[in-house]
Amino acid sequence: MSSATGSAGVGPRVTVLDVLRLLSELLAFGSLCAWGFLAWPLPWSVVWGLGAPIVAILVWALFLSPKAVFALPRAVRTLIELLVFVSATLALWALGLPWAGLAVGAFCVVVGVFVLRRELR
Repeated sequence: MSSATGSAGVGPRVTVLDVLRLLSELLAFGSLCAWGFLAWPLPWSVVWGLGAPIVAILVWALFLSPKAVFALPRAVRTLIELLVFVSATLALWALGLPWAGLAVGAFCVVVGVFVLRRELR
């Protein structure tokens, strides 16, 4: 049996900004899920309630995740992330919750700006 040397098992440090970014993404996906289930009659509510967040999660996994399948320039990644957040804001707005939509949108954009500033350093 051999022992590992160095910093085996120690990953990157998780910051408050990382937690806020995760929360903003979960808020966006949750908003799309709520829109899908509440804005459509059955059986479409099931299709949109599951489909909208799944599409957003796939877009995130393909283009925005730390291990994204497609490497894109930072500007394009930022635009795609902004589109996901705008879709969540519009979803809440369509449900008749404009203030909730604006709050989620503002939170997501502010967190995104801080993340972008950190990544540009």
